[in-house]
Amino acid sequence: MGLTEYAKKRDFKKTAEPKAGKSKDKDNLIFVVQKHDASRLHYDFRLEMDGVLKSWAVPKGPSLDPKVKHLAMMVEDHPFDYLNFEGIIPKGEYGGGTVIVWDEGTYEPIEPIRGKKAQEKHLLKQLASGQLKIKLHGEKLNGEFAMVKTHGMGENGWLMIKHKDEFATSEDITKKDKSVLSGKTIETMEKTSEKVWQNGHEEDVVPDEELAEDVATEDAPDIDVKAILKAAPKSKVPANVKPMKATLVDEPFDEPGWLFEVKWDGYRAIAVLDKKDGAQLISRNNLPFEKYYPINEALKSWSMNAVLDGELLVLNEKGISDFGAMQNWRSEADGNLVYYIFDILWYEGKNLMELPLVERQAILKEILPTDNDHIRQSKVFDANGIDFFAAAVKMGLEGIIAKKAASVYTADLRSKEWLKVKVQRRQEVVIAGYTKNEGTGKSFSALVLGVYKGKELQFVGKVGTGFSDKLQKEMMAQFKPLVTDESPFNYEVDVDKPTRFRPKRTGAKPTWLKPELVCEVGFAEVTGDGVFRQASFKGMRSDKKAKDVVLETPVETETTLAEAETSIPETLEKRKSTPSKTTTKAKAKDASLKLEPIKTHERKTLLNPTEDTQTKTVCGHPLKFNHVTKLYWPEDKITKGQMLNYYYKVGEYMMPYLKDRPMSLNRFPGGIHGQSFYQKNVTDKAPDWAKTFDHVTGEGKVTKYLVATDEASLLWMNSLGCIEINPWFSRAETPDNPDYCVIDLDPDKHTYDQVVQAALEVKKILDAIDVPAYPKTSGSTGMHIYIPLEGKYSYDQSQMFANIIVKLVHKEIPNFTSLERSIAARKGKMYLDFLQNRPGATIAGPYSLRPKPGATISMPLTWDEVKPGLTIQDFNIHNALDRLKETGDLFKGVLGEGIDLAKTIKKAQSIFG
Repeated sequence: MGLTEYAKKRDFKKTAEPKAGKSKDKDNLIFVVQKHDASRLHYDFRLEMDGVLKSWAVPKGPSLDPKVKHLAMMVEDHPFDYLNFEGIIPKGEYGGGTVIVWDEGTYEPIEPIRGKKAQEKHLLKQLASGQLKIKLHGEKLNGEFAMVKTHGMGENGWLMIKHKDEFATSEDITKKDKSVLSGKTIETMEKTSEKVWQNGHEEDVVPDEELAEDVATEDAPDIDVKAILKAAPKSKVPANVKPMKATLVDEPFDEPGWLFEVKWDGYRAIAVLDKKDGAQLISRNNLPFEKYYPINEALKSWSMNAVLDGELLVLNEKGISDFGAMQNWRSEADGNLVYYIFDILWYEGKNLMELPLVERQAILKEILPTDNDHIRQSKVFDANGIDFFAAAVKMGLEGIIAKKAASVYTADLRSKEWLKVKVQRRQEVVIAGYTKNEGTGKSFSALVLGVYKGKELQFVGKVGTGFSDKLQKEMMAQFKPLVTDESPFNYEVDVDKPTRFRPKRTGAKPTWLKPELVCEVGFAEVTGDGVFRQASFKGMRSDKKAKDVVLETPVETETTLAEAETSIPETLEKRKSTPSKTTTKAKAKDASLKLEPIKTHERKTLLNPTEDTQTKTVCGHPLKFNHVTKLYWPEDKITKGQMLNYYYKVGEYMMPYLKDRPMSLNRFPGGIHGQSFYQKNVTDKAPDWAKTFDHVTGEGKVTKYLVATDEASLLWMNSLGCIEINPWFSRAETPDNPDYCVIDLDPDKHTYDQVVQAALEVKKILDAIDVPAYPKTSGSTGMHIYIPLEGKYSYDQSQMFANIIVKLVHKEIPNFTSLERSIAARKGKMYLDFLQNRPGATIAGPYSLRPKPGATISMPLTWDEVKPGLTIQDFNIHNALDRLKETGDLFKGVLGEGIDLAKTIKKAQSIFG
């Protein structure tokens, strides 16, 4: 149908539905099912085919019961980008209503057909015939289905039928009613009518410019930073600084002389930078934040001596801080970690704490590097505080901070010159115990909460929501050493009726804990009895001591402002230029609450390099990683964790050359100098989810090989100490038909320039017979040259062709090359190896690390790079990913169209005899 009919039905000025799009997945066809509440509720079933999404409206939704045949009306083709569309189609527009992505995944023909293009061609023929048979791999829908065109329901009438297979069931799958993208139901999506979920994240429908106009700003004062630093008093670096704190007030305000900032939801952290000793992040309890290694590493690269104040947080895709993600952060794979710096206390031997805030902020702006997205200066707004708060509410922020422009920095003081106004009511609390209801399978039912009043712990209620099962298990591990028979309260508490206290009662009691752990909860209000109503768990607070947790009650804003009223210092008054109110769109845009997410250009790291044992979920599979900090390349100080993070980042480039192939495991559990061994048989070793392949030898011996399926199988091999990755040349489904022929140049004692010379001889011969070839360094001593075959020939045929080529090469450069397999017989000459082209033989795959000093990589090359001066050490774990960002995958032609072997050999014979 094309997209003409689709576009004709829509006014894209009024609807956020996508106009076009193109699949970036070269290996798989995509399907999506969208639940659509329009004039009537239905499900839209869409299949990627011929560059668009072929679409059917299924009124009753998919069924997993083979006995049930649901009507599916074929509708206009939709653009590929529609597969991620969620949100509200405006009323009055075509299809007006609410849309969620109910399921998504990949699909393929039931018939075993290799290659995405071949699959599409086959499916288009089936579609034209009215009999479409497919296999789905989704989160809710799996297994075989048929789309059958029916007569009697008009020209667009089809039936959607589930085949009888392992996934068939009488269960009503439509009861699973949440989006697989946002986790929202149709009902919850309707409540967020100002939002649309597009491109994998939630976006504001309101343009940034319109939001910016909500906040007008004053011009910043003109401040001479050099003069201020010169006049600042000298001092030694302050030790054990505790941060200045803000007072909670009950409502926003607009007063001259006050500046406003976003209240971020994370961990307060002091950064101490020393040119000699590096940098360290310190909590408000003077404990090091060592686990946040990306920030520490970035700060260490700054050549300065300074003490900074800021907030550590994790940003979601809307640029808003996510405290739940922050407390669970272990590595960059867990979220976008950012350190927002909002103050400077000391710089290059000068004490800055007595300077007015505006001067400290000007110094910050002058001296902070801007080359790291993970460290930012928190924006300051000289704006109407009431408007600023309204904008914060609109964006879903936790609150705002108001700071007097003239305020000095008073460490460890809750100042009335710094005020905070919360959008959401939150409170830190002490965990005093937990309850567990009879019959529950959960680790606990609720937490018993308290806050300190003086030296005594006061009961403030329970919290029973906001926990995942995984989080509960982690928390129980923290609770175990703190269990006690003694209640931390000095009076009897009825946790089942939290608004009443009464003399000691009989019956089941909570499990009490020593009052040492702190968490944070949100709540609706505090009752007259001092108990939180509608409390919900937000996360653990490892950065605060239990004894410091007191009930934070908002004080009256007006009274607090009066108490904070002080004159602006004369020195500041002289420096400050006369501000002018600006309401222009350009100025407003600069001052907007535009919270941009971190722009990432590569996959983040998976593991925290400082934690020796970690568990991570990769491609839906839990993987345990041990000995993460072990040095695998001791001379280069490269750990197993760095190796694992490399493979996690490079996985998307490697997988096309690993997927569906049997793997030989070359394990180095002790690092490159330790004992190593090959493991081919993974019987009783591979995890339950792993795919395997039984290879039977002529003697009847069965070897169960691991088959690579996704990055989880790659990382599992790495976890066993597989430094290098060795895939078969053929796939498990066609084990006797290699996808490529390989010529392996093994130099023995020769220089790498001679390897280059031999490689260029290979290319010269292959160019003469019009054969494409793709070179890569071996990462060890030689070079590999790949020729695409597309699985059309046997290993014997591939080996025969390689033998023809190497004989021609040897004829041209006989002085330093050899065709002898025996090392002794070669007499030190370079071996032109063609025998790798046999079943089960492997070499290090593209982008594989090698167990060699320098952590070298088997790196694909352009032929222009194959020239004298090239060395193995040019490509290693430190620079490979940067190179890939520039070059992309240079090796993809290896899996492309294969040569015509008969024609090629005939041409070689005619040219070379």
